[in-house]
Amino acid sequence: MSERKGFSRSSIVKEFLRAKRRGEKIVLLTAYDAITASICQEVGVDALLVGDSVANTYLGMEDTLRVTLDEIEIFTKAVRRGAPQLPIIADMPLMTYETSVKDALLNAHRLVLAGADAVKLEGLWVDQIRALVRAGIPVMGHLGLNPQRGLISGYRRFGRKEEEARKLLEEAKKMEDLGVFSLILEMVNEDTAQRIADELSIPVIGIGSGKPLDGQVRVITDILGLSPWIPSFAERMLDGRHLFKEAISKFIDEIKGLNF
Repeated sequence: MSERKGFSRSSIVKEFLRAKRRGEKIVLLTAYDAITASICQEVGVDALLVGDSVANTYLGMEDTLRVTLDEIEIFTKAVRRGAPQLPIIADMPLMTYETSVKDALLNAHRLVLAGADAVKLEGLWVDQIRALVRAGIPVMGHLGLNPQRGLISGYRRFGRKEEEARKLLEEAKKMEDLGVFSLILEMVNEDTAQRIADELSIPVIGIGSGKPLDGQVRVITDILGLSPWIPSFAERMLDGRHLFKEAISKFIDEIKGLNF
């Protein structure tokens, strides 16, 4: 994506659509703090997602069901401070948009004030998406595995059967019609994911869905090797956990070995 000197809610939509038209792959990473965000900006990541995955990665929770809007708001502010020139998308936590259109608007506005250029919500929520787009808040959609509803949908690969594949395609097209500027497909069958990407004019970004599609999103702690466990589709680019332990152990040895 093109070099930028600043970002806005309108430009994130233009940049993502421009990347799709040009066939440029979009690189989207999660970020939860200013230091990581600043590094991502320096190396040329296209956009950052303040994901509800912060619940698992930074807050030590077992799932993403308990992270709050207050917490996402704090992390969004930190990421914005670290990466003032990058587009930032913030996850709307569970039960911050499902309850009513009013709740969706008010809660999304809080994330925009915290520094988000756009918000992401899981599933096809017609009235909420329509209202957010009309209010000028860009929305990223999310289909396939919905971690916020993992206990209901199950942790599996979606779209293997033709009936489910057609339903995903229909929902994706409906989201595009409602005005989402991009769509994440998580744990969707590779052929189904590619079919959706081919039929939509908005960028389709994959995670655990096979081919790169129009782009890919990854959890930063997975590719850095900081998480004790990572999904099979998440490439570990660095053994960060080992490096951290090595550095901290070295410091411990130096201090404990000093004689005063």
